[in-house]
Amino acid sequence: MPKPVVPEEKRRRRRPTKSGTVLSEALIVETALRMLREHGSAGLTARRLGLALDADPSTLYRYFRGMDDLTLAIGDALIGQALDGWAPTGDWRADLRAVGLRIHAAYLAHPQAAVLTTSRVSGRANELAADEAVLEVLRSAGFPTADTVRIYHAFIDQTLAFAALDAAPLTLPSAALRADEAIWRSTYARLPPTTHPRIAEAAPLLAAHMVRSAYPTALDMLLDSAAAQLDALR
Repeated sequence: MPKPVVPEEKRRRRRPTKSGTVLSEALIVETALRMLREHGSAGLTARRLGLALDADPSTLYRYFRGMDDLTLAIGDALIGQALDGWAPTGDWRADLRAVGLRIHAAYLAHPQAAVLTTSRVSGRANELAADEAVLEVLRSAGFPTADTVRIYHAFIDQTLAFAALDAAPLTLPSAALRADEAIWRSTYARLPPTTHPRIAEAAPLLAAHMVRSAYPTALDMLLDSAAAQLDALR
């Protein structure tokens, strides 16, 4: 049975580590993000995290119920980074577009963490704040509750799905990533129109577009559909 997480006020009274570091949930998450960036998910263990923090690994369980709880906190931290500095303007479409692009960018800034967390639901503060903000934007725009939930569902799943899809290649060795991208020029661009007429005519555009994220385009298509629905209600 996991040990209960120690309340925040009791954590603050603990002595610093031998190196003088005062542990906090935020510091542990920040260190875990660095370890994910440097070593990938396989390198994130309680033992290695304890070494990085100059603390006994068991100390981590005063802050988190286990490594899975830490994973949820990491995902919530990325959403917090995305929301930092964002405020609604009253233009529902611009506001949703900004939130989506911010979340997508925050995950891509930490691709190893994105692959680990995009499919998870934490119920933590930043996740709840993002959900409340998106639902509020849609309701304030005039969407009925049922339509709000349906659009919210598509919006957040699309954002997280593209974040995972676009983050995964960034976790590959650089040589493998370059080789994958080169296929659009080395293979697709050389297919003859006699056998692959549509690929041949689109090859230059495919080479330019397929190495970039399609998320902004997909997001605009979703917002176009939502705007059309809203116009039909008026």
